[in-house]
Amino acid sequence: MLRLPTVARAFLSPLFRTRRPISQPIISLNPQIVFSSRQASTQMVSQTSSTPVFGTTAEGFGNFDLIRRVKLDFTDVVISKWRSRITGLTVVHLDYEAPLVNGYFVVATEIFDDSGCPHTLEHLVFMGSEKYPHKGVLDLLANRGFSNGTNAWTDIDHTAYTISTAGEQGFLQLLPIYLDHILYPTITKAGFITEVHHIDSKGHDSGVVYSEMQGRENTSGDLMALRLQRLLDPPGSGYRSETGGLMEALRVLTPEQIRQYHSTYYVPHNLTLIVAGKFASGTRSLLSVVQEQVEPSLIAHHQNQGPRPSGWRRPFLETESASRQPITKTVKDIVEFPEKDESTGELIINFMGPAPSEFLERKALDILGTYLTSSAVAPLTKEYVETESPLCTYIYFGEDTRATSVNLPIYIGSVPAEHLHDFNDKLKESLQRISTEGFDMDRMTMVISRDERQLRSKLESAKGDTFSGTIITDFLYGAEDGSELQSSMDEINQYSDLRTWTNAQWTTLLQKYYIKPPSVVICGKPSAALAQKLETDEKTRISHQIEKLGPDGLRQAEIELQAAKEEHGKPIPSHILTSFPVPDVKSISWIRVQSLQEPGRGKPPLTPALSGNHYLKRHINSDGSPLSFFVEYDHVESDFVSIHAFFSLAKLPNHLRPHVSSYLSAFFSLPIRRESGEQLTHEEVINQLDNETVSYEVGLGISNAFSDTLRVSLKVETKLYEKAIAWLKDLVFGSEFDKERLQVVVAKIQQSLPEMKRSGSNVLGSVWSELLFSEDSTSRAGGVLAQIEFIPKLAKQLQENPNDVIADFQKIRSCITDPSGIRFSVTGNIMKLEKPRSTWGRYFTSVLPKGELSSIPLASETLSAVGSHTARKAIVMSLPTIESSFVTHSTNSICGFDHPEYPVVRVALEVLNATESYLWRYIRGSGLAYGAYVSLDVEAGLLSFSLYRSSNSMDAFKEGAKIIKGLLDGSIELDIPTLDSAKSSIVYNVAKNVSTAGKAAMVSFTNQALKGVPQNHQIDLLEKYQSVTKEDVLAALKIHFLPLFDATSSVAVVVTAPSKSESIRKGLKEAGFEVTHRELYVDPEEFEDDESEMDTDSSEETDDR
Repeated sequence: MLRLPTVARAFLSPLFRTRRPISQPIISLNPQIVFSSRQASTQMVSQTSSTPVFGTTAEGFGNFDLIRRVKLDFTDVVISKWRSRITGLTVVHLDYEAPLVNGYFVVATEIFDDSGCPHTLEHLVFMGSEKYPHKGVLDLLANRGFSNGTNAWTDIDHTAYTISTAGEQGFLQLLPIYLDHILYPTITKAGFITEVHHIDSKGHDSGVVYSEMQGRENTSGDLMALRLQRLLDPPGSGYRSETGGLMEALRVLTPEQIRQYHSTYYVPHNLTLIVAGKFASGTRSLLSVVQEQVEPSLIAHHQNQGPRPSGWRRPFLETESASRQPITKTVKDIVEFPEKDESTGELIINFMGPAPSEFLERKALDILGTYLTSSAVAPLTKEYVETESPLCTYIYFGEDTRATSVNLPIYIGSVPAEHLHDFNDKLKESLQRISTEGFDMDRMTMVISRDERQLRSKLESAKGDTFSGTIITDFLYGAEDGSELQSSMDEINQYSDLRTWTNAQWTTLLQKYYIKPPSVVICGKPSAALAQKLETDEKTRISHQIEKLGPDGLRQAEIELQAAKEEHGKPIPSHILTSFPVPDVKSISWIRVQSLQEPGRGKPPLTPALSGNHYLKRHINSDGSPLSFFVEYDHVESDFVSIHAFFSLAKLPNHLRPHVSSYLSAFFSLPIRRESGEQLTHEEVINQLDNETVSYEVGLGISNAFSDTLRVSLKVETKLYEKAIAWLKDLVFGSEFDKERLQVVVAKIQQSLPEMKRSGSNVLGSVWSELLFSEDSTSRAGGVLAQIEFIPKLAKQLQENPNDVIADFQKIRSCITDPSGIRFSVTGNIMKLEKPRSTWGRYFTSVLPKGELSSIPLASETLSAVGSHTARKAIVMSLPTIESSFVTHSTNSICGFDHPEYPVVRVALEVLNATESYLWRYIRGSGLAYGAYVSLDVEAGLLSFSLYRSSNSMDAFKEGAKIIKGLLDGSIELDIPTLDSAKSSIVYNVAKNVSTAGKAAMVSFTNQALKGVPQNHQIDLLEKYQSVTKEDVLAALKIHFLPLFDATSSVAVVVTAPSKSESIRKGLKEAGFEVTHRELYVDPEEFEDDESEMDTDSSEETDDR
């Protein structure tokens, strides 16, 4: 039910998605047992071919009884819930047409301490199982089955293991193997050493889990969330615990503790298999595999005690955690977090909500939060954010499901430090005023209708993800007989009920949950002193640790680590991998897209004409004369249509590129003069857009590409197609750059910058762009470091010379509306549109005369001198808000979307990157980093090696070099099963990118109109991937990847904790790099409007050569 803005994610209760780190560098747990095979018990109920799966009476399939079937009347999804009467294992199938099959295997995980057992166990599950005692075998098999490996997350009340495959064959093959890992993992000491925690030869703590928590534990979001948990729930409650594990606890955790935890919670009656997608024989296909291949193993392990074994207590509902008492009085607490810039802090204000089963009231609270905060004209956003002196940069009303009653947290970001203490009181006054004055019921109706449109839109593209969270919650907190399942998912009828609510009912709801009751208030306060203290304390702790261990202890630690690595390095018998058949690509059902490109009157199409679009072509040609400008139509079955406009920024003067971030931020919140002559205030613009669209957005490029284009997108119901085009015209050409509105926008950006620069990933992307791209790059100008310098100057200029700023914004519009740089896209159900072509002509012919269409600006055209010839340069940035390292090494590589070497390089990338492949095993598996990967930017012609949350980035860099060199000299084997797995994983990624109608249509457009390649380019490449040989991959590693680890042909950017900076600089110098050191610090005075000069650099810089 939550729709969380990106800026608020850091404030959620910790959710550890541990298998896949963030993979873009620029700007989104086993008993030590004897391995044996046991025979199935004869207690299994036999399956007969006459057993019906569907029917009107009680249904069963083998051991499984049908508990509940739900058919929702607003979507084509049928949900059936089954439970084994023998083992208690639950299976929930969401049956609907889709090219992907998704699995979510969920265990209720309750812990009463901060040891991190749930989180560490989640990691160790993937280290081998009873039947498959080999590290990485699960993911290697998954990759062969048209997947990109497995994934998992640990939340405060559950752990979920996920898999997604293209088609059903790979999924059903992998299911019993995956469950063997979940239920019968090995949990060896070697696995614990590398995956959880160890001490290296230098006396530093490391391990995959340890690295992850090192990167999280002292962030503002984690510190505040943990304090909130402690204050909300009493001692003895599992909700008080840090399920990820505090570093102090991880350092003393033992494998035996984890084994004991596993034996308690990882049992079939506490496990639900949620599977979303289509099977050839329906649910029978799924149940057949579970019945025949999973149930016998459970029974053989004596786990045949039924759904409610003697002594079993349902986690959270039947334990001390259920004793959640109301908040009796308002409690306010201050939590300090490390940050040298003390200008802004953060807040969480938490109220107690209704019971988890009060679905209508929970939906009403969700709508209430949207009404109060969702746009610039929402009451609280208007009062607190959309002002020249913002009291915060966002307010978000959330919900966390808990036993007895849900939590209702309000997250507030970038609050000026002087307002932190009294913000709660002011907010309550505002809510009381809204209650007294009453609600705008017209706007409330609009909010409900838009929320419903967005749900229907999401159901077209992500049915599994839409409902999986609800089903997980039902497993954790719902009635065991499934009686609450339909009510929890029936959101459409909830919307209908809420449309009948009166102003008095909404006022009562606001009073009941947010005004009358007390709350727990957590003030996140930045502290420069704490930043220094943490750095000093960590150095002291490590020094004492080294002293305590002594030379002999350090040698022993190194011996244990190497022994663990050797154990994990043992090759997996090839017959295990090859016995897992690779599915046939032909079994994948691709979504058909009819496409027609109109490049402008008298111009040839950018790509060859397509066959199979006869009906679309006839439909378009029947609607008036050809247009004078570029439009591409990509038709798929849908209830919606999206229009996209791409505007080239190639002709934008460089001194205006820093303005683009503000231009984008202001785009939908300015007054406009419509083509009809009607004048709209910014509030009217926002209200009407919300009322008439499903979504609207503006940004640079698409999918992390083409960042020197500005994109505007609007999605509407098909009947509102003309309104969308009219809005596009008026937003682009009719907006008025009002001084007061621009001041509000800039003030909001200015206040958000301190929070943005606390992110290691954000800062890394900004430094990386500054090094590799020139001032011609728009994305470089929009980086957090560039904006820290620019925004205070812009704010001052708006105060002193507003007309100059307005003139600059008008110049930006003039540049982007140059007809030679504009491309339009229509995706969705075009055959339902009455006038797909002439509507464009009506609104745009007068402003877009016939002319030449310029080429799309590419990132390769904006590289700096260093970016064009990568060599020796390295920057190390110290950032006091993090405790680990974020790293990217880059080198020049192939450039172009249809480069002939791309298929080979793409396979080589997958060989290195695949889950449990070389980078995973040797770097993450050694505990050197939470994530390590290589990536190729064919638009810029740059190949990069990146480390995410690294505990020892120099050793990880050296290990990366050893991998490439080892593969080349044969000391590390590149075997054929690994190559086959890489190719199969690519198949999944291709299928995923076109797995919904909307995605397939957009890929069709970007391929033809932006990349200049055929419509089905990615699918066409599948044949070329299959022909790539081992020798081809080795040649690519030598030519393209080896230079990444040579200072003479690469550059490096590192953002790290101050305590690690010196050693990293030394290591890079020894590797041959010319190192520049910078320390990020923004003086709060830079954010004040005073008479001082605004040219102070935001970072101190020194050269280490």
